[in-house]
Amino acid sequence: MPHPARPVPPGLVSDMTVLEGLYGPPGAPSLAKVSDRLTQAYRAWLSAAPFFALGSVGAGGLDVSPRGDAGSAVTILDDRTLLIPDRRGNNRIDSLRNIIADPRVACMFMIPGVNECLRINGRAAISIDADLCQRLAMEGQLPQSVIWLEIDEVYFQCARALIRSDLWAQGARGHPDGVPTAGQMTAEASNGAEGGPAYDAALPERQRRTLW
Repeated sequence: MPHPARPVPPGLVSDMTVLEGLYGPPGAPSLAKVSDRLTQAYRAWLSAAPFFALGSVGAGGLDVSPRGDAGSAVTILDDRTLLIPDRRGNNRIDSLRNIIADPRVACMFMIPGVNECLRINGRAAISIDADLCQRLAMEGQLPQSVIWLEIDEVYFQCARALIRSDLWAQGARGHPDGVPTAGQMTAEASNGAEGGPAYDAALPERQRRTLW
């Protein structure tokens, strides 16, 4: 059954000149902070980031997936190259499928308690080189593959979004009341075929056993 036509948003802006006129030129620091490689400060910042979101694009569309690891989420090979272990997950491999089709990726790195983010845009490839996988082993478990990321540009994002959301203070309060569980969301999306209370009950142990 075809989807109904989506409504056109009111006040639509589709002209670049109109858009740029709304916001004006960017400030000098927002352009000066962009580098084509890791500076000493960017390297130190990245080394402390245990989490990032990976954006990719492929024949099936766009994807953004969370990535995290103990200590730093990536290994810095040099000032232009990062290694990202692809650890155990749900085997959808949406990001990897996209990288095969189109190497362009975008990443946003976060450090708990720090309101700035670090953004990296570049090109990625997938490696199953034994030495690389061994280098990124964790708890005796090798990643299934390694994402090799060549940096095109790196810069930090100012703190306003995280200040407005009060993200870290909100997170310290624990799981908010009323937010659906993984089992509830799965059950609703699958019309009860998967998920439910049994899924939620088994999830913590399953995640613990398959973390790496």
